[in-house]
Amino acid sequence: MSDYLQVSTAIETHDAGVRLAEGAVGGRLAASAQVIGPVTTVFWHHGERGSGEEWQVLLYTTAERYPQLERFVLDQHPWTNPQLSAVPIVQGSTEYLTWLSRSVEDA
Repeated sequence: MSDYLQVSTAIETHDAGVRLAEGAVGGRLAASAQVIGPVTTVFWHHGERGSGEEWQVLLYTTAERYPQLERFVLDQHPWTNPQLSAVPIVQGSTEYLTWLSRSVEDA
């Protein structure tokens, strides 16, 4: 398993995405975050197909900090069951990955 992760969630508004990103980075749970959008999402919800406009929030962290980041996102997210997933960063520049690790160390 990779030591580094890109974590993804979606949220209703740009402002809510920025607040989530700022909280995660401010709490040193993520080294950085990007709020991207709007994006169109197509999904199943309560047995029906739906679609809507959302903002994607990408958060960059370590595998060690992921459990705390997950808890933060789930606690702060306005939806009861938000999309939350992580994919490994399998390669990156040494300088970037070192910075990422240092940025999420406990203060």
